[in-house]
Amino acid sequence: MTNRHTLTFTALPDHIDELGHVNNAVWVDWIQQIATAHWAAVASAEHQAQYIWVVTRHEIDYRGNIGPGETVTAETFIPTGPTGARFDRRVDFRDADGKVIVSSNTTWAMIDRASGRLARVREDVAAPFRPFGDEG
Repeated sequence: MTNRHTLTFTALPDHIDELGHVNNAVWVDWIQQIATAHWAAVASAEHQAQYIWVVTRHEIDYRGNIGPGETVTAETFIPTGPTGARFDRRVDFRDADGKVIVSSNTTWAMIDRASGRLARVREDVAAPFRPFGDEG
């Protein structure tokens, strides 16, 4: 099992800012899209029905960009196990040459849908996302 998930994104005309490349807000949207796609692909249906995730922190490094019609491949993974209700997530965006042009570390908090309150990430919720980082 791998904890990595990938998606490809293409820069559409409405993604482009006045500088001629993808706007920062679009990168944040793509980060959320791949994170939620990873959850939907890996988490059990029971957990998806019981919990929802919210971002509590974004840290993004921009080392390049893409223009209209260009694509990036995004890869996400969970670098370390959960802490209480929180999970950190890494997303790297690679251009056509394979160079990481945007990378992010985000912190997500798990919310119990029924109560609307933070919920500690239990081992059975975290298990499908292993291995964390370099753990085996």
